[in-house]
Amino acid sequence: MINIKFGYIALAVVSVAGCQSVPYSKLTVGSTGLSESPSVDAQVHADRIDFKKLKKQENRPIVALVLGSGGARGYAHIGVIQVLEQQGIHPDFIVGTSAGSIVGSIYASGKTATELRDIALNMKAQDVRDVKLDIKGFFDGKKVENYVNQQVNNTPLELLKTPMYVVATQLKEGKKVVFNYGNTGQAVRASVSIPSMFVPTKIGTDEYVDGGLVSPVPVDVARDLGADIIIAVDILAQPMHTETSNLWGLFNQNINIMQNHLASEELKHADIVIQPDLREKAHIFDVRGREMTIRAGAIAAQNQLNAISIVFSQKHSRTATQQLSVHD
Repeated sequence: MINIKFGYIALAVVSVAGCQSVPYSKLTVGSTGLSESPSVDAQVHADRIDFKKLKKQENRPIVALVLGSGGARGYAHIGVIQVLEQQGIHPDFIVGTSAGSIVGSIYASGKTATELRDIALNMKAQDVRDVKLDIKGFFDGKKVENYVNQQVNNTPLELLKTPMYVVATQLKEGKKVVFNYGNTGQAVRASVSIPSMFVPTKIGTDEYVDGGLVSPVPVDVARDLGADIIIAVDILAQPMHTETSNLWGLFNQNINIMQNHLASEELKHADIVIQPDLREKAHIFDVRGREMTIRAGAIAAQNQLNAISIVFSQKHSRTATQQLSVHD
């Protein structure tokens, strides 16, 4: 069960100020700091857009795109988005965890699939990697934050063209938190902070780590926010394809088993599940591997087009019937 909390910012100092109930009472909604005073009212709610009202006004189902965690496999999300774009499918909102939060936030800023692909293929190690000797991890994550903010033109979450929800894990209590307001890069930094690799991201008085620990494919967040159609992209490593003959492989396998168990429960609530065939985990900075992974995402999405068409047809008919019933 998730509760609501909002953070606020005064000039360059990040602080947390108060709680407030909003319609989506199941969601713990976090706010990240900004480098200056917010350009909009600080009291931004989880319901940036009233999706129920939008559904009624436009007489159509609300579509959510859910992008899961999976490290370098995250490039596959771009291939999926490319195919959805070609079919004229644009989500009403996006929910992303870890790698999915990176791709999702940049896409939500207004970038096209082609632009996403160019960004991915041109990214260099020095753009996002900053080594730090710390007892809590050896990557700081600040470069990830700066890189994402550069790609979204420093647009805060609440002003992205498509509503974006970033999932992270509050470290002390192990609680799922959904960021929808404030510094976009900082929210993504929190969501990708793999424990023991990245130093936890501190926001206000709390530390945050990888959202994949509690919600590797955050379908339930999308449903709680009011989605009628959920297209979920699962890029998790499948345990049967993981090498376990060494210590690192065993570590990966433990994570894979845990995440797949969590994801299998949430994926039951998705309308469409897209699972790219990614048996080998390419290095995050391997350009050739990036292209192959993007292609795998596109192929998986194409294989689901018939199922997507059926779901959209059914949901549109159901929405129209419901509206007729209301008017009668």
